[in-house]
Amino acid sequence: MKTWDVIVIGGGIIGLSLAIALRKRGAAVLVVERAEPAREASHAAAGMIEDFGVAPPLKSLAIASARMYPEFAHQLHDESGIDVDLRDHGTLLLEPPESSGFPALDVSQLAQIEPCFHPPEVSIIHLPERSVDPRALSAAALKAAKHREVDIVTGSSVEQVLISDGRVAGVMTNRSTYHSAVVVNCAGAWAGQVPPHAFPTRPVKGQMLAVVGGPKLNHVIRSREVYLVPRTDHRIVIGATMEEAGYDKRTDPGSIQRLHHAALRLVPALAAGRIHEAWAGLRPGTPDDLPILGATPTPGYFVAAGHFRDGILLTPITAHVMAQLVSGETPDYDLSAFSAARFAQTVAVV
Repeated sequence: MKTWDVIVIGGGIIGLSLAIALRKRGAAVLVVERAEPAREASHAAAGMIEDFGVAPPLKSLAIASARMYPEFAHQLHDESGIDVDLRDHGTLLLEPPESSGFPALDVSQLAQIEPCFHPPEVSIIHLPERSVDPRALSAAALKAAKHREVDIVTGSSVEQVLISDGRVAGVMTNRSTYHSAVVVNCAGAWAGQVPPHAFPTRPVKGQMLAVVGGPKLNHVIRSREVYLVPRTDHRIVIGATMEEAGYDKRTDPGSIQRLHHAALRLVPALAAGRIHEAWAGLRPGTPDDLPILGATPTPGYFVAAGHFRDGILLTPITAHVMAQLVSGETPDYDLSAFSAARFAQTVAVV
């Protein structure tokens, strides 16, 4: 009977990155993915690495993760040969809080750094943030994981975590059973559907579109209505709605049109382009909009899910601290604010 040191439930960017981090420590790792790796929230994300304005409990993790990104991206590029399109032109943020600490840009400064941007007469600041192409990032992580001999099973939904003598023994899927003394639930919006713990994760739908053939933008642009994220290949990603719609990933033409029009109000030259693609993704939300990170009441069972809008941002630090925790080390950062114990629903049911 084959066994692994760690089984990771979920093959999104969080699960794949954790699997790589564990392999670097010498662990034999199996990733079990319900569908196709990196095709859910990871595939749908915009890729803004924005550590400004995150919720206070997340601040230290967000700053650390943003700082890790250049090396994280470099390593994935080295191991996969895939350019993840890490850009460091920064973000133009409309209507920032007065306490931002960044000076507002004047009209001449905006015209110089982003000539196609025609914002309303509001305060705008330039944030030193990065962005990445989540689809390229996920493809690179998948290829790097395979290069490091992470075993990956696809098309298998984990139906329960197996318990023997009070601790983890593996997972049972709709197709087979896999054995390990350690399991990490990285199943995103589906994390709460795996017994024995009902983590309160839920899907929060976000619709988005991409425009091609329009102007070249250098910076990410963020307003209260819409954001625009340029790619090096000249696509411009525009998003996003926030909808409680269950697991429905259908796009609505009216919602896509509203996003497009909001972007046109900021960058009128986008009218010269065309909508290349529209899609919807399911962010893994939690009741307090914070991730669930850490051990569970069941020995050997861990969780790293519920990253909501910050999954791409928090990927490097999540992989780092969870690999430390799973390996029996004290994480570099205090994870107590993200413990599953803060939710009553995480009481064991078997």
